[in-house]
Amino acid sequence: MTASSIGAERLARRMARGVDFLGSEVAILCGAMSWVSERNLVAAISNAGGFGLIACGAMTPELLDAEIAGTKKLTSKPFGVNLITMHPMLFDLIAVCAKHDVTHVVLAGGLPPKGSLEAIKDTGAKVICFAPALSLAKKLIRSGVDALVVEGMEAGGHIGPVSTSVLAQEILPDVAEQVPVFVAGGIGRGEAISAYLDMGAAGVQLGTRFACATESIAHENFKKAFFRASARDAVSSVQIDPRLPVIPVRALKNAGGELFTAKQREVAQMLDEGKVEMLEAQLQIEHYWAGALRRAVIDGDVEHGSLMAGQSVGMVTKEEPVAEIIAQLMAEAAHALEKRAG
Repeated sequence: MTASSIGAERLARRMARGVDFLGSEVAILCGAMSWVSERNLVAAISNAGGFGLIACGAMTPELLDAEIAGTKKLTSKPFGVNLITMHPMLFDLIAVCAKHDVTHVVLAGGLPPKGSLEAIKDTGAKVICFAPALSLAKKLIRSGVDALVVEGMEAGGHIGPVSTSVLAQEILPDVAEQVPVFVAGGIGRGEAISAYLDMGAAGVQLGTRFACATESIAHENFKKAFFRASARDAVSSVQIDPRLPVIPVRALKNAGGELFTAKQREVAQMLDEGKVEMLEAQLQIEHYWAGALRRAVIDGDVEHGSLMAGQSVGMVTKEEPVAEIIAQLMAEAAHALEKRAG
């Protein structure tokens, strides 16, 4: 057996559990990025052996229905759907996933509302949830989730307060034997993938690395902003009112970040005046991000739109096909494992 095949064999063995759970060729999930993770990128990732995830975000059930159908026309490989727990039509969206026999549903943005896990599992689909702390990971496992994503603050989009490396050390030793755990946040190279697999992860999730793939529909201006950026340009948004439960968002610095601060002040004032309830306030913030993301991703307004990016953005230097990105990540991971075998 050659050295390179030793690394590849070790990598395949470590990814076997994640591959078996996802039904894909490699245990690499694409993070659900609103406006970016749509049918073209999702199908390309699944066709290249990874596992694509449709970002439902603020979509209506009708839009999600069309997006799943459109994805199925582009790939026969497995893919999943990411649903936001605070979506007012969550159970209707779950029904749409069931109609299309979606095999994996990811619930993001908070603890699953009562009955949502059961509704998904009743369709035969597997449920994946985010665990931002060990206590929540244990609680989610008790409630019946099939797998977890452990995502650190280096990630793009909505983030928690703890780094990926610390969360992985905290959570993997305790729960990795109970359910498959996918590590996410700040992963840009295969060496990091191999390290998390060695720690017990079943696989990984990457978003930023795929955002500028050839198959991504993101605007040319959006992609160029990523190519120019370094890790320190991907900054976390600030929460200005402790009553307003705004989950911080990591994005590239621009005027859009300042607009979000102004939006928070506006919503906080409406709360003060009793014009909105807390859930409505949260939804307004969520819809703000959906609109700001669209301006950047679709319209190419990189000044006033939201350029959600993880700190791994510095490793995104050019546009390349999804298949090449995955092949490079796998080669780097196998090489790292081969060196450790020596």
